[in-house]
Amino acid sequence: MELTLTTPSTPSPTPSVLDRLRQLFGGQPADGRLGSKVKAEQALELVRNGATLLDVRESSEWKSGHAPSAIHVALGNIDQAPRRLHQGRPIVVMCASGMRSRTAAKHLRGLGFDAASLTGGMGAWQRAGGAIR
Repeated sequence: MELTLTTPSTPSPTPSVLDRLRQLFGGQPADGRLGSKVKAEQALELVRNGATLLDVRESSEWKSGHAPSAIHVALGNIDQAPRRLHQGRPIVVMCASGMRSRTAAKHLRGLGFDAASLTGGMGAWQRAGGAIR
C-alpha cells in the first residue's frame, strides 16, 4: 500500500503583519477595500476612477462651495444616503475637517458600503487640486 500526501491546490493567503497593522490603524485593508480613511490625493484618484464623493456638511456649507461631482446628504440625514448610493461603488465621504465624514463613513460601512472618510476635509481636497464651485 502506497501512502499519498495531498495538499490544497490554492492555499489561503495569510495577511502579513504589515497588512494587519494597516487594517488595525485605518490603512487600506488587504482585501482591496478602502479602509476607514483616505488622503486627499488618493480621494481625487478614486473619484476620477468612478468612486462616489459624498458631502455630509450642512446645507449652508454646501451652498458656500462644494465639489462639482459630489452628492450632498447632511450628516443628520445620513440614513437617507443609501437610496442615492451604489452598493458596489467605493464612497469617499467629505466634510469640512474630517470629523463628520468619519462618523458617516463608519455608519455606511456598517450598512455594507465600501466607504472611507477624507482626511482633512474640504481644505485637504482643495490643497490636493480638487475642484470647488
